[in-house]
Amino acid sequence: MALLAIISADDVLPVVVFIGIVAAAFWVLSLISNRNSQAEDRLDRIGRPKSLVELEMSQQESRQRFTGIKDMFAGLGKSMEPKSDLEKNGLRVQLANAGFRSENAPGIYLGIRAMCLAMSLPLVGVMYLLFGSGSMGMLAMAGALAFGLYFPKMGLGHIRGTRQKEIFLTLPDALDLLVVCVESGLGLDAGLRKVTDEMKGHAKVISEELALANLQLQMGRPRREVLHDLGIRTGVDDVKSLAAILIQADRFGSSIAQALRVQSDSMRTRRRQIAEEKAAATAVKLIFPLVMFIFPAIFVVLVGPAAIQIQKGLLSKG
Repeated sequence: MALLAIISADDVLPVVVFIGIVAAAFWVLSLISNRNSQAEDRLDRIGRPKSLVELEMSQQESRQRFTGIKDMFAGLGKSMEPKSDLEKNGLRVQLANAGFRSENAPGIYLGIRAMCLAMSLPLVGVMYLLFGSGSMGMLAMAGALAFGLYFPKMGLGHIRGTRQKEIFLTLPDALDLLVVCVESGLGLDAGLRKVTDEMKGHAKVISEELALANLQLQMGRPRREVLHDLGIRTGVDDVKSLAAILIQADRFGSSIAQALRVQSDSMRTRRRQIAEEKAAATAVKLIFPLVMFIFPAIFVVLVGPAAIQIQKGLLSKG
């Protein structure tokens, strides 16, 4: 505490600025050197094309380097790995909803969280030296600590939400195409394959999930388990309801095409209702910008000249 009392913010700020300038200069120099090395490698490839063995060796080196980074994060994440099976399954489901289905995904994610937390601790100390222990300093330290704790979770939530939204928006089109395939005489497996081939250019996420489900069906897994895993893996309520309908149709022997058509119509109705709800909420959302930005400008334009004339009349009478 005596050292902190001697060192003031004015003494620490030049040191922090100097370290930032040195780091920026080092980053620029590393980019320039990397660009030069890439240019030399490109000239080397043009002058003497690499053989197939050299290309395979370079690919193996890059693959081993990426594997080493994954192992490092996985090793860091072992200390933060949940102990109960319920928490482990919940984390795996969240990662699967975001598109990370690897066995090492939980360890890598927890390792990233541990590294962000370790990076936030020195940042908390810097904030304490810069702002002290006042309200501003406590707010800055809380923000630095929250960065390490919640930034990976927020990033995972953003990726998960974006992926689920894309699935929700492209699922009705996939269902319509699947209905056409089934009604034309194709089975469910062949229909899923056709949908995957037709929509992989503009709906990559839903095509990837349907291709994985079709691959599991071809490997001999029961259709009920494959459809249930499809709903859990995507995390979208419409996909879960679609899986439940297909499981019931397969169990009771009813028409799959009719079930798909009913589900497609209900999904389109829901999308229209969501659009109408957003359109109805537009008027409420416009109140804040109208009151804060548009009405003051209109008030100044309309009342300003009259106020100037009144002021001049009062001054002339006085």
